[in-house]
Amino acid sequence: MPSIGLHHYLALSAVVFCIGIYGMLTRRNAIGVLMSVELMFNAANIALVAFGRFVTPQLVTGQVVAAFTIAVAAAEATVALAIVLLIYQHHRGIDVDRINIMKW
Repeated sequence: MPSIGLHHYLALSAVVFCIGIYGMLTRRNAIGVLMSVELMFNAANIALVAFGRFVTPQLVTGQVVAAFTIAVAAAEATVALAIVLLIYQHHRGIDVDRINIMKW
């Protein structure tokens, strides 16, 4: 029975990251774009933990960096959701094509 190696985790990370990029490029809903960004953060976390496990198994640097990334992603999601809610209250929609309030 073959074991799961580093290349399996990196392939999974690449697939999840590509799904996130595809979602960012094709979604017009702000919530869908935020979910795609979170997928890309999770793909980076998978790669960090895999490198930490297979490259330096005696250290927990990959796991620590992944924990910090999760904290930053949670803060980003909170701020972004608050912005989306404010935009919805003012414009009655969250379609990213119609919102140009940040442009000068």
